[in-house]
Amino acid sequence: MSQQASPRGTFLKVADAVKAQIEADPELTELPSAADLMRDHGISRGVALRAFGVLQKDGVAEPVPGGRWRVIRQGQRADRRPLEARLTDIITDEGLEVGAAFPSATVLAAKFGVSRPTVTKALDKLEAAGVLVSGGQGKVRTVRALPIRGECS
Repeated sequence: MSQQASPRGTFLKVADAVKAQIEADPELTELPSAADLMRDHGISRGVALRAFGVLQKDGVAEPVPGGRWRVIRQGQRADRRPLEARLTDIITDEGLEVGAAFPSATVLAAKFGVSRPTVTKALDKLEAAGVLVSGGQGKVRTVRALPIRGECS
């Protein structure tokens, strides 16, 4: 009986193949997409999603916004706080004072590995909280007030 004829357990074999790929490449940070797994292993989307579920249960991978999956390495801690909380850390970590220019949404998107609209939403929350002030479209955002640790809208 071929593997295609009996998909029972196929997702476990696919998960093992992805684990082997993770172990073989220490630089791998993002898993192949479900479409890539479907193409490479000749499986259905449901089987690919079950394989991702096994990887998540085993603590090898986690989902990220946009339908992708990220590799979790032993000893590596990911910051799971909301983006606006991580953005306030920039003010304290870089020693920005009131009136100092805040990095642009494009720079922040590259730094945190998220889309520019996602960063813009987080920056808008910080503006609403009074931490940042915007100079208008195309203008530089500046620090309006220094955040208090634990403060986040």
